[in-house]
Amino acid sequence: MFRCAAFAVLASALPLFASGVAAQESSSVPNAKTAAVSAPDAPTAALRDALSAACSQSEQAFTKFLTTRNAETFAHLTPPARVALMKRFVLLNQPGKPSLLPTGSGRPTVHCETPGGAAELQIGGAEVSDNLAFLPVEVREPTDTTGSSTIRVQMGLVRENNGWKLLSVGLVLLDLPALAFEWDAAEMESTERAAIDGVKKIAEAVETYRRSYARLPESLAKLGPAKRGSAAGPDGAGLLDQELASGTRMGYRFRYVISGGSDLGAPAKYEIAATPETYGRTGRRSFFRDTNGGMHGADRQGAVGSEVDPRIE
Repeated sequence: MFRCAAFAVLASALPLFASGVAAQESSSVPNAKTAAVSAPDAPTAALRDALSAACSQSEQAFTKFLTTRNAETFAHLTPPARVALMKRFVLLNQPGKPSLLPTGSGRPTVHCETPGGAAELQIGGAEVSDNLAFLPVEVREPTDTTGSSTIRVQMGLVRENNGWKLLSVGLVLLDLPALAFEWDAAEMESTERAAIDGVKKIAEAVETYRRSYARLPESLAKLGPAKRGSAAGPDGAGLLDQELASGTRMGYRFRYVISGGSDLGAPAKYEIAATPETYGRTGRRSFFRDTNGGMHGADRQGAVGSEVDPRIE
């Protein structure tokens, strides 16, 4: 279920740029005298489709409702950051199935159904002035008959290239270029923690493999799922998911190396390294597990870490 304070989360994640709305988009907004006249319900239809795209977490569809400037930045955000942005528009964590509910009032209502809950987003009448449109949106749980869960927010759209694009949520301007650095910094904390967890999972899988087959795996792929229709074995032990066994996960690359030239028995040793896929965006620190099991981490400018780096727990 969605959280009643979730739009407040969006507001806290985005700095307040309300006073700069006109200036920020002035270069992309057509002149009011020359802009093509759109149908009165065009902003409503655009917002309806944008919310539907956010519900299904369809990046391709959602991008259509971003200004050119925001769309370019959106494409370069990390995948988790893109998903996080879309989730905030429907207040649901999982991707869902959108549908349009019939309403007697004529106000379009997007129903978003997910395995973990549902939300209904009812769009009110648009207030259009030249190239700007503002529409009230009510978000509520479908089972709420009293309105206690209802959240009300006004969303802004701007006309660009004869289409309507998302501009603001309440008084908060959707300015992705200005926010990308802040989001990257916040996202890096998460990806770095996930990288440390990935190194530990690989080490646990290697030790389980060693106990099962009396030797070390030759590669990460040997720790991954068995081939379809085959039982787990030394060529596919089923100890790691496919993503981690491929050597990449959540913006980090993982490298596993047998150290000492022998993969036989308990004395055989190995090292595991994790480095950012895109230094400065998906992570800054490189992580290294030495042959004795010690974990190290340091900013290596994207290079592989080593045992001389500071120890971390």
